[in-house]
Amino acid sequence: MNVLAIGAHPDDIELGCGAALLAHGQAGHAVTMLVMTAGLGPAEQRARPEEQEEAAALLRARLEWGGFEDGRIPPDGPAVQVIESTIARTGAEVIYTHAPGDSHQDHRAVAAATAAAARRTQRVLCYESPTSLGFSPTHFVDADGLVEAKLGLIRAHLSQVMKNGLVDLEAVEAQARFRGFQARVRHAEAFEATRFVWEIPQLRHTEEQVSALKKESAL
Repeated sequence: MNVLAIGAHPDDIELGCGAALLAHGQAGHAVTMLVMTAGLGPAEQRARPEEQEEAAALLRARLEWGGFEDGRIPPDGPAVQVIESTIARTGAEVIYTHAPGDSHQDHRAVAAATAAAARRTQRVLCYESPTSLGFSPTHFVDADGLVEAKLGLIRAHLSQVMKNGLVDLEAVEAQARFRGFQARVRHAEAFEATRFVWEIPQLRHTEEQVSALKKESAL
């Protein structure tokens, strides 16, 4: 399976769906991260791409950049084109992106641009951020055994963990436990589904079972 995770800034993806991406990696799926900006300020613009590269390496994910300026991601036009080309290039079958209800304009813009670019994709899941508003999950990914590794991904973003009060590792861990309680598992990540086609696997019979079924139908 080809997986594409889209975030407005470095660390957004890890906060929103880090455990899900770890699970995809363990399943042998190809994971691509598309980060639309490099982050705020001259100093952080030097540090944050390096931190994002470290997190992507921990995930064994391919990292791509959108090339937009922080705070100025458009919700249409150029952003849609960047996401569309990434979907086509990666053959993405499932997409993770920001939930549309958010107090940060970049998060809202990425959600809107992804909705347009992924209009033909069968699985689009929206993750929550510390700035989410009215987030109401419809789908959950079991994160049991993956929370500590997710925290490790977030720790790679040292400038944000140390300087930004929104990145609180204890809160991230507590959130995973709360979403797990909602999902009736130990830990979970929660998502709003823009679209999610569920393929129910068909039962595959052995040759002996097929032969027995034919005999039964002949009676």
